[in-house]
Amino acid sequence: MPLLTRIRGPRDLDRLSLEELAQLAEEIRTFLVQEVSKTGGHLGPNLGVVELTIALHRVFESPKDKVLWDTGHQSYVHKLLTGRQDFSKLKMKGGLSGYPSQAESEHDVIENSHASTVLGWADGIAKANELRKRDSHVVAVIGDGALTGGMAWEALNNIADAKDRPLVIVVNDNERSYAPTIGGLANHLATLRTTDGYERFLARTKELLERTPVVGRPLYETLHGAKKGFKDFIAPQGMFEDLGLKYVGPIDGHDIEALESALARAKRFGGPVIVHCLTEKGRGYQPALQDEADRFHAVGKIHPDTGLPIASSGADWTSVFGEEMVKLGEEREDVVAITAAMLQPVGLDKFAKRFPERVYDVGIAEQHGAVSAAGLAHGGVHPVFAVYATFLNRAFDQVLMDVALHKCGVTFVLDRAGITGTDGASHNGMWDMSILQVVPGLRLAAPRDADQVRAQLREAVAVDDAPTVVRFSKGAVGPAVPAVGRVGGMDVLREPGTDRPDVLLVSVGALAPMCLEIAALLEKQGISTTVVDPRWVKPVDEAMAPLAERHRVVVTVEDNSRAGGVGSAIAQALRDAGVDVPLRDFGIPPRFLDHASRAEVMAEIGLTAPDIARQVTGLVARLDGKFDRTAEAVDSVEPARD
Repeated sequence: MPLLTRIRGPRDLDRLSLEELAQLAEEIRTFLVQEVSKTGGHLGPNLGVVELTIALHRVFESPKDKVLWDTGHQSYVHKLLTGRQDFSKLKMKGGLSGYPSQAESEHDVIENSHASTVLGWADGIAKANELRKRDSHVVAVIGDGALTGGMAWEALNNIADAKDRPLVIVVNDNERSYAPTIGGLANHLATLRTTDGYERFLARTKELLERTPVVGRPLYETLHGAKKGFKDFIAPQGMFEDLGLKYVGPIDGHDIEALESALARAKRFGGPVIVHCLTEKGRGYQPALQDEADRFHAVGKIHPDTGLPIASSGADWTSVFGEEMVKLGEEREDVVAITAAMLQPVGLDKFAKRFPERVYDVGIAEQHGAVSAAGLAHGGVHPVFAVYATFLNRAFDQVLMDVALHKCGVTFVLDRAGITGTDGASHNGMWDMSILQVVPGLRLAAPRDADQVRAQLREAVAVDDAPTVVRFSKGAVGPAVPAVGRVGGMDVLREPGTDRPDVLLVSVGALAPMCLEIAALLEKQGISTTVVDPRWVKPVDEAMAPLAERHRVVVTVEDNSRAGGVGSAIAQALRDAGVDVPLRDFGIPPRFLDHASRAEVMAEIGLTAPDIARQVTGLVARLDGKFDRTAEAVDSVEPARD
């Protein structure tokens, strides 16, 4: 009987010998490769933390002790050891989340899957434990990549202020976040990895001096008193100790016995301690180890034996952007690129290969990236900062006060905009078009297809006196959606064939095919519809109000929150222009969405062609004073799919 099947909770680990724990680690790696290859998910990070997770759960008593995971994509082993071994629907509707989830288990705490937050959480929980007189411990697991984020150092500064408040910080150092970690901190950790360490030096010195008559002991005590200087010379962990944090390590992150010993010492210390663990991302799986780009950080469905994808999809939005960036770089020497530790995921790897001196990886530090971009623009170049839409939330103040206020020509390219689905609530890019509406002077483009990504990216980098934003979806990009005309700066995608059409349907970004489907369904109900793509959704095109005035109803459809989104901006523009036309906005409700496929999420929130067409039909019927119009033709159509 496999050992893994006997693990129903962390305390089941207590009965296992070291030999059995090693066997369990191998079983877990085999399980991860076999199961994640079927569903897709974060494979490399979890293969790297198997022994570390086992040791954590043997030394600490979850859920009494809180084991917190930064980002959380490395929590699959934690799930296995806390009774969740059905991975058959990982990241699918009704299955396990790809991140910790409070709804799944009492052992899970942080769900947000945004990096560098765990130390702030740990600081707060430790303070609450102190106030409520609890004797439980707090353990924060953070990667070396996440330590490049400024939030982590703000938290460390506060954690170190309480010398007797128990808190264990485990640095999972695999030299990578998505890709190899960069920056001064990464170099510092590399130094720690490659030195023998002060403690062994001191032990050897003590043994020698204690054999020296008369002066040996006093000399050793003098040396021990000066240990800080020697530590900086032998192994410069002094950076942590300068903050007042006890440092333990580096520890082999795949030696369970060594890990347990280090963690047990940290647990007994009674104050803030850093345990520095060296791990190998993708450990035990050769295809991952051979992947120098990101060690199989996240994979789709793959062949478990080879690591090769089972099926290749067509061109995706990200690659279209990446290829166009290379062309722009060849044409304009002033175009530079910025990434926040995600060179390959946001499509800048080809640009980096072609123009390595013109790419800046700021680490997991979106705030710094935005401010640095302002400085680059001030210096006479045009930075393109490519980042996931949901991660730009972290840099809003910098976009507002550093880029926009100073009229800096910076282009932000937002990948994974709209509903991304399987990564869950924190990864849906559903807030960008709302929060950016309030930024004076900012211009925001939502391309509907690959051709528009190329065109609007070029339009964006041509602006040198204001921030510009280009946002696009996750996954495969569909066929081109041609325009049949142009009104102002807006593309007309469908003309109604009548002088006084019923509906002006405003299609935002990648939802253009669905909006054309809505128009076709409305036509079956005898409702004439004009479909327009604004292309640039901020500011609202000046031609929008006069165009709306020629219709009976305005309908907006966007894959962004309805609260403060494009629909709201258009409604305000119509009011300002004195155009009194009913407007109905369709988008994402202001709530956090559970993980599921994009199509399933959209069906759940009613963002499908049949759902929208049905509601618009009812709206037009009420305007006509007719309440007997049916939507049989609408009901007979299957919901739109990805």
